[in-house]
Amino acid sequence: MKPVFLLKYTATIIGFIGVGANIFESVYVYMFNKPIFVHFYPIKKKLPKKKKEFLEENIAFYQKLDAKQKVFFEHRLTKFFRTYDFIERDSFNITPEIKVLIASSYIKLTFGMRRYLTTTFDKIIVYPTSFYSTITKQYHKGEFNPGLKSIVFSWEDFLLGDVILNDNLNLGIHEFSHALTFHGRKSKDVSARIYYRLFEEITSFMNDKTNRDKIKASGYFREYALTNKLEFVAVIMEHFFETPEDLQQQFPQLYTKIKVMLNY
Repeated sequence: MKPVFLLKYTATIIGFIGVGANIFESVYVYMFNKPIFVHFYPIKKKLPKKKKEFLEENIAFYQKLDAKQKVFFEHRLTKFFRTYDFIERDSFNITPEIKVLIASSYIKLTFGMRRYLTTTFDKIIVYPTSFYSTITKQYHKGEFNPGLKSIVFSWEDFLLGDVILNDNLNLGIHEFSHALTFHGRKSKDVSARIYYRLFEEITSFMNDKTNRDKIKASGYFREYALTNKLEFVAVIMEHFFETPEDLQQQFPQLYTKIKVMLNY
């Protein structure tokens, strides 16, 4: 068998295997609403010692993981630092500890997704307190700006949301959820498709008059949640991570949809 023919033959076989694998996973996703696998890293990245110690001592989500999952979390955190820029504003000093807190918020949100990094943002801008937007002419605590590919935080408000674990206010989860929704609408990745499909299901739930009346009457979600479908999903995410038992009791359908959405 000639080398050129052998190469073409091998490439054809690999191509068929790839197509077959894609078809199999598509069927699997349709049946189970989850990717076949999530974590696979031939070479696992590790954090510097000080960041690792801070992670172990301060991130509750990480502390609850088993040993294998902790390795995955650390790898993803390291990749996050190498992918996105952190930018300081108004003389604010972004320390390594601040980077770990912000990045961990994103990693726990995407921990059930295979492709967890997104191109919908490439930088994280941090102000010491609420900042003035020249677009809205208002002060903001945080925002996702797809045009500028940026996530913006008031550190004061981010930290408050991260420290108080049961008030259903979590700025990091909220803004990163917006970025994932934008990513889900554009990406063909399996996790992104599942995320956006469930986003649309939640939107349909919200748009149903009976459900909407129930949501309003319950007083469970803050009024801001009903601003639009993007804010509604972002607020539910905050509840899912801060008080999951309450969300499951109050609105079990929404709890289940978020659980599938994030592959938890």
